Amino acid sequence: MENGKIYKICTVREWENASEAGKYTGSSDDVRDGFIHFSQKHQIAGTLKKHFAGIKGLLLLTIDSEKLNNGLLKWEISRDSEKFPHLYGDLNLDAVIDVEPIPDERKT
Repeated sequence: MENGKIYKICTVREWENASEAGKYTGSSDDVRDGFIHFSQKHQIAGTLKKHFAGIKGLLLLTIDSEKLNNGLLKWEISRDSEKFPHLYGDLNLDAVIDVEPIPDERKT
């Protein structure tokens, strides 16, 4: 983990909803799985390819994991036997330190 940073890919609409609500409760996949999926920096490209191929209007959220609400972040084995950060609870927006658009014309 680079300087306590983890990353979340979401749609513009999901981010707009989170901004209005004051918290991010997750995508439909997150809700289904019971936690919010995050990636480490080196895992972003694989996550885009596997879960977001062909989807436009995406954002990359950079999160300071040290600002997350108490004890809700767990590192668990997932794709390719790598550990991924999973948040069991809502993402408090004050932990989000950057929001960048992901180019729609990307290689997947």
